[in-house]
Amino acid sequence: MTAHQSKGRPADDGEALVASAVRQATRRLLPLLVLLYFVNYLDRVNIAFAGPNGMNSELGLTSTLFGVAAGVFFAGYLLLEVPSNLALHRFGARRWIARILITWGVVATAMAYVPDPTTLIVLRFLLGVAEAGFFPGIILYLTYWFPAAHRTRVTALFLTALPVSTALGAVLSTHIIEAADGLFGLSGWRVMFLLEGVPAVVLAVVTWCCLTEGPAQASWLSEPEREALGRRLRAEREQSAASGPGSVRKALTSGRVLTLAGVYFGATYGLYALSFFLPTIVDGFQEQFRTEYSLVERGLINAVPFAVAAVAMLLWSRVRLSDTVRVALPAALGGLAITVTLYLSNPFLATAAVTVCACGVLCSIVGFWALPTSHLAGAAAAAGIGLINSLGNVSGFAAPYISGFLLDTTGTNRPALWAVGICMVLAALATVLLARSSRRRDPPAQPDGAPRPTHTPVSSR
Repeated sequence: MTAHQSKGRPADDGEALVASAVRQATRRLLPLLVLLYFVNYLDRVNIAFAGPNGMNSELGLTSTLFGVAAGVFFAGYLLLEVPSNLALHRFGARRWIARILITWGVVATAMAYVPDPTTLIVLRFLLGVAEAGFFPGIILYLTYWFPAAHRTRVTALFLTALPVSTALGAVLSTHIIEAADGLFGLSGWRVMFLLEGVPAVVLAVVTWCCLTEGPAQASWLSEPEREALGRRLRAEREQSAASGPGSVRKALTSGRVLTLAGVYFGATYGLYALSFFLPTIVDGFQEQFRTEYSLVERGLINAVPFAVAAVAMLLWSRVRLSDTVRVALPAALGGLAITVTLYLSNPFLATAAVTVCACGVLCSIVGFWALPTSHLAGAAAAAGIGLINSLGNVSGFAAPYISGFLLDTTGTNRPALWAVGICMVLAALATVLLARSSRRRDPPAQPDGAPRPTHTPVSSR
């Protein structure tokens, strides 16, 4: 063996060990995480299917009140996002995620028994309090396991739960509302809340028993695999700590972090507007295009945009582009597509335009999370990711409230869809401007054996 070969072999072996460990972690962890997010997002947005299918009329909700009930979830969610993520960093993902699951499951099932709009709004607020920290906690947890070179693809796999929960959830929720009406003496929409809330409590037990904190605790990895993956992750954390904010306070006041929160707001504005009001938009198709759909047909139409988006986001995560392009291009296309919907006179073409918007939203979100995780580490990562998700998810209140207000005020969906398009295009522009300011700095040197990241580095200054 030559000297050159002997020098190159350990690095080659290290790469192979890291790749093997990542494959096993993907198989072991992702199915459970995807299932958790599926249940999480379904419990968050199933009010969208309850509203036009009995809840609004039974409780006497106007479009504006429905928007408040849908959006107030995020008031509690945003208040506790950063503290919850810091608690996860301190106490461990397994314990804290199990705690989140139990509390949100209890509140979600209680929504089956709401007697009036006030109680509904209070429970939606408490649901947000209970769920606070779940999504950013999982994003943080992925950094404990997956090196930067693998993280975009793994994040895309995790985020498939979002369109799947919206697509499959549309069919599942409308089927429960229709088929289970009268079960336990409850209206169909109440049964839906009950049956879709219980799984979170069950999954809390599964999480407590099955979730592995990090590579060092993974008995299902070999010792060399644990060591190789641990070395790679430590090297990346040291690099991120050196180039990014080094403390919780600096992370919470970083201009880059706050700008990223604004980008995330624009992308998720489109997500929540579609999630909460797509069923109402589909109902409007019946009047606009003078046609009639059954409850299940409406559920299937709601499923189409997100089913296509699930495939699109997985394909997009494999395209070798800078993360700036990964975020900006689909956000801009999605924002333009939703405004095109306003001028289409055919329900099939309108659904196609909404589908392009859904693809744009989800593809931009997949690329987005590579930006903050590339320059945040430790407690600063917990705080920064929590803050970005918290401020970005203000759109979760703004989108349904503004959409409902505009619908009540104007009697048409057009102004609400214009707002979606504008927010998404602004998010694309902010991403490009952020990348331009970042190019003024040279990329930091990479640790030995670590592949150079494909994203555009983001400075903390």
